[in-house]
Amino acid sequence: MDQATSPRVRTVALLGASGAGKTTLVEALLHRGGVLTRPGKVEDGSTVSDHEPEEIARGISLTLSAVPLTWAADDGHTYDLTLLDTPGYLDFAGAVDAALTAADMALIVVSAVDGVQAGTHLAWKAAAAAGVPRMFVVTKEDKTRADFHHVLDQLREQFGDGLVPLELPLGEESGFAGVADVLAEEGYAYDPDGRHHNQAIPQQVADEEHRLHEEVTEEIVSHDDEQLEAYLGGEVPTVAELEKTLAHEVREGEAFPVLVASGITEVGIDRLADLVCELSPVPTESVATVLAGETEVEVAPDPAGPVLVHAFRTMADPFVGQVTLFRVLSGTVHAGDKLTNTSTGAEERLPGLFRLRGKEHLPVDAVRAGEVAAVAKLTGTPSGSLLAGRGAPGGTALRARPTRSRQAVYGLALEPVTQSDDDRLSAALSRLVAEDPTLTIDRTGDRTVLRGLGDTHLTVALERLSRVFNVNVTTSPVPVGYQETIAGTVEVEGKVKKQSGGHGQYAVVNMRVSPLPRGTGYEFVDSVVGGAIPRNFMAAVHRGVTEGMAAGGPHGHPIVDLRVEVFDGKSHPVDSSDMAFRTASALGVKEALLAAGSVVLEPVSRIAVTVPTSVQGDVMGDLSTRRGRIADTESLDDGTVRIEALVPESELGRYVLDLRSLTGGRADLTIEPDHFDVLPSHLVPA
Repeated sequence: MDQATSPRVRTVALLGASGAGKTTLVEALLHRGGVLTRPGKVEDGSTVSDHEPEEIARGISLTLSAVPLTWAADDGHTYDLTLLDTPGYLDFAGAVDAALTAADMALIVVSAVDGVQAGTHLAWKAAAAAGVPRMFVVTKEDKTRADFHHVLDQLREQFGDGLVPLELPLGEESGFAGVADVLAEEGYAYDPDGRHHNQAIPQQVADEEHRLHEEVTEEIVSHDDEQLEAYLGGEVPTVAELEKTLAHEVREGEAFPVLVASGITEVGIDRLADLVCELSPVPTESVATVLAGETEVEVAPDPAGPVLVHAFRTMADPFVGQVTLFRVLSGTVHAGDKLTNTSTGAEERLPGLFRLRGKEHLPVDAVRAGEVAAVAKLTGTPSGSLLAGRGAPGGTALRARPTRSRQAVYGLALEPVTQSDDDRLSAALSRLVAEDPTLTIDRTGDRTVLRGLGDTHLTVALERLSRVFNVNVTTSPVPVGYQETIAGTVEVEGKVKKQSGGHGQYAVVNMRVSPLPRGTGYEFVDSVVGGAIPRNFMAAVHRGVTEGMAAGGPHGHPIVDLRVEVFDGKSHPVDSSDMAFRTASALGVKEALLAAGSVVLEPVSRIAVTVPTSVQGDVMGDLSTRRGRIADTESLDDGTVRIEALVPESELGRYVLDLRSLTGGRADLTIEPDHFDVLPSHLVPA
């Protein structure tokens, strides 16, 4: 594949709601760029981006896919363009975050039929948090019920006044056949093969186009004092001058162009590619920032500088092993180079470099600063790692800036199907987490728990666990970590007496057992006097108490918040032993719980939910049905409200799914353990 020089490199992340048309847009760009003789279709499972079996089966993107093409633009330059096609489904937001760490531009795709959706807001917020410039493209203009103006009004209302419409559709729905260039005030009609030619702007669009031209011109020049002064003095800026100023504003995050296109008919596709290339930041002018400890270090994107590589996404390939997508922040990487992982200190050799185009590998000899490529078999380099060569800025004690934190709020307990599955489960799960850091693994009791962003996220992960790693599991809801404590104070005797035939066992332990305040844990008090229990057996008594607590109370849950005071006992000079006193102590704890009764404690979590103000009442009402107690509410500047509440863990198993349904997917949720409280008696199983 031809290597373009760095000034003509562009990496663009396509973001937006699921079903907005991102993957179809990629197919159209590949077709217009001469890569494909015929574009694939999502419904046929024939697209370049969506090639994984899980994606084909569902008809949606589930992973980050890098798609390169060479684009010959109207400005006479040839661009090395890499498209990062991302999932729109909320469960796979981690792929969006990963793409944005490597992107020069975020192209947010909005359906002309469905308009602004939860996925649109997710894309906007993610790109803004990553500091990546943004553009919008309204696609599906050829579909029934397409309404560009309604979508434009929605965008302005929900994303502010910085939007700059650069095009208007000529016709709509089945009549969509061209676009009007707002800056140049020219019309373009498209032939069936996707090529355009000049056309006079129809009268029904001309007046609107001219009014919009004036508004857009004023918006662009208002950010440039010199250009604004000339404009107010009567000078009319040229199209080239406006485009140059606009490009600067886009890169500074002051303006957000809006384009229009159809991925099916390919109307507007060539202009979309031209404008993306023209308005995206130049990689050699974009200084990357990494961390050395807590200090920010700027990395100049010099192809001749020391090598520093960011591995922004890894994928498990059943044929070649781990495939790592990376962007070169500085220097030039060659096949066979040896680099150091700055997190682990491990040396990694890059056996061969290639560009990924779906499942196709396109070998390259070198990758320069600003370019994106891939390498196989970097088993010690998980997503988010930095690889450094000699003389890297800041040395090798560097780490990448963390992506936006997304808490895993939905979990499933896993049970291996066979012993072979059990033997390989831990390693396979570790590889899944290495490629997708939004997955986490923990243990609840004796169960392995996999957590992610939602039910589809985990379903797909488990399908990959089976298909790629050949590990099969069954699933169940995550068990709630109930605990028990004693209901009151009681004095009991734990006794072991076996003195018939042979060496006997004898121990008596008198103890006073009482509850402690919540969260205190366990307190053991030795009040024995006079040698009723010899000192050499007291450690065994202590151990027996802890074993009795671990064995659980009457309801089968571990015992906590317990004070055990041993004040008397008896021993035998021959038959007493450590085992006897351990057993007697454990029996004493069990007897105390039966005599005084136990209280079941349930874990309570502190949750924070950020939702649109319009659904605040619905969310708070739903929390009350989950025995939640509102702790705080705060209205935010972006029209949302943050609600903090204390909610029993048992009520949160599917909360993230119900919350999405309640808010249309427009909710951010965090869950943190807070404390234990008494489970109401009517909820305690008989």
